[in-house]
Amino acid sequence: MAAILVTEFLDPAGLEILSQAGEVHYDPDLWRDAAALRARVQEADALVVRNQTRVTRALLEETPIRVVGRLGVGLDNVDVRAAEALNVTVVVARGANATAVAEYVLAACFHFSRRLAWVGETTQAGQWDRTLGGTELQGKWLGIVGLGDIGQRLALRARALGMRVAAHDPAVLTTHWAVLDCDVALMPLDELLASADFVSLHVPLTPETRHLLNRDRLRLMKPTAYLINTARGGIVDEAALAQALRENRIAGCALDVREEEPPASPDPLASDERVLLTPHIAGLTAEARQRTSLLVAEDVVRVLTGQEPRAAVVKAKEGRV
Repeated sequence: MAAILVTEFLDPAGLEILSQAGEVHYDPDLWRDAAALRARVQEADALVVRNQTRVTRALLEETPIRVVGRLGVGLDNVDVRAAEALNVTVVVARGANATAVAEYVLAACFHFSRRLAWVGETTQAGQWDRTLGGTELQGKWLGIVGLGDIGQRLALRARALGMRVAAHDPAVLTTHWAVLDCDVALMPLDELLASADFVSLHVPLTPETRHLLNRDRLRLMKPTAYLINTARGGIVDEAALAQALRENRIAGCALDVREEEPPASPDPLASDERVLLTPHIAGLTAEARQRTSLLVAEDVVRVLTGQEPRAAVVKAKEGRV
């Protein structure tokens, strides 16, 4: 039987599927112990991770690993080129958490527009201030940077709320369904930043997108606009963001992801009431966790049993020997 190593949290339904194809060693905290991880991986045919385990060339080399299952879609912790060179299949949970992330973004928009957290605090403190009604999302511009699985779902839901939607994605054509059916305006990035009331990031972290939102681009945003990042922390220059907030160049931000997770203490962004911070949970609803676990577990089993995976970003040509 195959040996399957799971180094981070996996829904029980996923573990059950994996157990049908081999012997599963499940240790959701193993990623914290590099030495123990290296020892365990020497005996693994399959490795299942989230975003904390660093799947490097050194980790993959001289091991029997045939497939890496990524419980999510981001690949900045997986050396995809090394996997391809070593003939290791990499499967992801494509689309499994897209709805959850899209709903989080809209929740953040409501958080800033209706200010329910702040209004609730003042009311519980005994005040009765009826001037704190906030603003409506209808008619506001939502700028989506990256019109992939998440961006498309977000556009559809935002349009249903009456928001106007713009997107920047060089890979998307004017014939794309979201452009035509959801009336999404395609814009250059700088134009989008200057126009949007809310800017939401949905691109992978690559050398090209690292610090995509830097000091100069943050200064393009309206002082009444909000930034929402559920993609990867490194896409935003956090030092530049803190400066933009100090200078009141933007109205606030919601950060579900950080350049360093968890961030170092003291965190210069944590004391600002205009900043909403959450611990990388936008895509971790109960439903999304289960969908993600099932999709990846099923694909890992397919690879181990000689079948074609459904959501592979790297596919071994003839299987690893």
